[in-house]
Amino acid sequence: QVQVEESGGGLVQAGGSLRLSCAASGRTFSRYAMGWFRQAPGKERENVAALNWSGTSTYYADSVKGRFTISRDNAKNTVYLQMNSLKPEDTAVYYCAAGQQSWGGVHGPFGYWGQGTQVTVSS
Repeated sequence: QVQVEESGGGLVQAGGSLRLSCAASGRTFSRYAMGWFRQAPGKERENVAALNWSGTSTYYADSVKGRFTISRDNAKNTVYLQMNSLKPEDTAVYYCAAGQQSWGGVHGPFGYWGQGTQVTVSS
């Protein structure tokens, strides 16, 4: 069974940085696309970044382009989200998701989700 677990959230001041980590287990990590999503109170879940199975293609939401970077370490079965120049509007619960099918692209589909980690950016 595929398991996905996020870590690294917390409270940071505007302009600061955080790095989220997502460990996946239960299958061959390197064959699957990975994505980061977020959901703020009262808002729909938003795909902020994704990486295809090979790591050669990325997707970023316009709101985070130039500030967030997604990367993966297949040896550690882990995907990261480096978040720089954080803004109060980045405050949300951040979720990691694993692709549902092998050899997937940046648009998924994503079928396995973590519990989420809270990121709060104070002004």
